Amino acid sequence: MRQLWARLISLTRSALRGLSSSPVASGVAVVTIAISLVLVGAFALLASNMRSLLDDFGDALVVAAYLGENVPASEYPALADLARSVEGVESVQVISPEQALERFRVGVGRGAALLEGLSENPLPASLEITLLPEHQSAAGLGVVVESLEGLPGIDDLGSGQQWVEGYLRALALVRGLGIGLGAILGFAALLIVSNTIRLAMLSRRDELELLALVGASRSFVGAPLLLEGALCGAAGSALALALLFLLFQLVVPGFEFGLELLLGGLSPHFFAPSECLALMAAGVAVGVVGSLFALASERFA
Repeated sequence: MRQLWARLISLTRSALRGLSSSPVASGVAVVTIAISLVLVGAFALLASNMRSLLDDFGDALVVAAYLGENVPASEYPALADLARSVEGVESVQVISPEQALERFRVGVGRGAALLEGLSENPLPASLEITLLPEHQSAAGLGVVVESLEGLPGIDDLGSGQQWVEGYLRALALVRGLGIGLGAILGFAALLIVSNTIRLAMLSRRDELELLALVGASRSFVGAPLLLEGALCGAAGSALALALLFLLFQLVVPGFEFGLELLLGGLSPHFFAPSECLALMAAGVAVGVVGSLFALASERFA
């Protein structure tokens, strides 16, 4: 165990010495990785919040089947049983016109005073259809709507199918932009890290060639250089997380109303610890891969 720790300390010192030999290039590599991860992380943060809304909305996803005025109350149970037989339906609740009016009265609050002048209840009876968890999606809604549409006794159907489909397209667009931007910026970061490691190797060329001549293995020579790339990536990702958190704290209060409108009333949230670790791992991976590119281009590697 002592030998392992001694080896790790030696590698770390060697890596830090290599980075300090070209501080400007190392700084550029760290900043480039940070900028790349900030931009990609911003898209990922927006997508994460949008996904949370979709998950929250899915828990309350229902189909409302509005019954015709001429349907007697005695037929409500039969229509409810018919709706329960549809694939993906978990439960069906009959909402009478009186219950619908009371829900509306509670929902509008002070606006309930407008109902006092009505001589009769304008709201129809309906079936409130809840879907099974695995069918709470645009496709699941479509199956229920197609199965019940046009049936005798059902005048109209209301669901969030179109909203869910549009929201999924918007979420896919955000994810696609994030992935595309990440690919472009990630490649740029790889090139910069690779050039940074090459500069460090050139400044230590005599040392590295001497190690190769005395029989040092590829892993012995390359390990400190890989660690240099990993340190650049870790520093860049840590800086990116700090900037993202700072921007989140500064920007969200000013756009809170608009963001809550976009997110359906949900308060925006920052990355979970596991997502922060994933962003850190992405930065380290960029640094290590950039170092591998640099090593592959040198004969003494």
